[in-house]
Amino acid sequence: MAQLAYSAIDQTTATKVATAKVIAYAWGFLGYNVGVVLWGAFVRASGSGAGCGKHWPLCNGEVIPQGPQLHTIIEFTHRITSGLAILGVLLLWFLVRRSTSRGHLARRASIAAVVLMIVEALLGASLVLLEYVGANQSAERAAWLAMHFANTLLLIGSLALTAHWLRNPSYRGVAINRRNAFIAVIGLLAIITTGATGAIAALGDTLFRPESLTGAIAQDFSASSHFLVRLRMLHPLIAVLSVLYLTWLVAKTASSRDAGVRRSAMLVFGLAFVQVLLGMTNIALLAPVWMQIVHLLFAELLWIALVLLSARLIIPSHTSPVRESTV
Repeated sequence: MAQLAYSAIDQTTATKVATAKVIAYAWGFLGYNVGVVLWGAFVRASGSGAGCGKHWPLCNGEVIPQGPQLHTIIEFTHRITSGLAILGVLLLWFLVRRSTSRGHLARRASIAAVVLMIVEALLGASLVLLEYVGANQSAERAAWLAMHFANTLLLIGSLALTAHWLRNPSYRGVAINRRNAFIAVIGLLAIITTGATGAIAALGDTLFRPESLTGAIAQDFSASSHFLVRLRMLHPLIAVLSVLYLTWLVAKTASSRDAGVRRSAMLVFGLAFVQVLLGMTNIALLAPVWMQIVHLLFAELLWIALVLLSARLIIPSHTSPVRESTV
């Protein structure tokens, strides 16, 4: 009997260790994808989107470009890291499936991540094949970039939820707080809209780089300016409205009985405040490439924090319905 008991303890310990490794991989893979997104932004900001020509998945008609120029190296590196991300998300799904039971929320999130990763790859390939790269100034390119970035946020969010839900083995068949879900979804949609308009504004800054702050403001309001320039003002306007909503959301959660909700809410508020400062700095500095990357990094961090806050608001840390958690 004692030997059987020790065997059961050893098996439980091994399971916990294996699950901890999967959780560590999930968080690490999330961080990797944040890096892939940042490098993708650098590809656009540096004008390297056409570095491999109109070819996909080949680069200038070659598997490995021979004697590549700098723009080709930048674009090819992005393709390599994106390809590894596809393999990585399949591995994540496999590991999550092995370490959780049927119906677990982490399983569903990992499946969503696989689907969104495939969509992400198709959108990226379409940008190249449709020639929505380089100096292309079309409305189609702007719309495609906005859609691409919205999908990117959903992908990052699904990866964050996979890692978050893996920590609780009983996250299956849980009840949701409908009122909190409504409030949280509005915040999530606000940030997605902010990000999509930010992608368009960044494209305008890349193609029509201003020479001075006063000149940039004059161009934004000039009827003779290109539509991408005039659309730049839309991003800060929507960003301010989104931050005001997030501030209200954080204030509503201040009295929550869940310490995890309160911590997540304060993190969202702090990151939103930093984003406002970074956005103002980006405008004042005329959107240099390095500042665009920093701004995007904190946008991703804010999105992840908001997704996790929303998850805690909508689905409590235990499985039974909890009315007192309503904000």
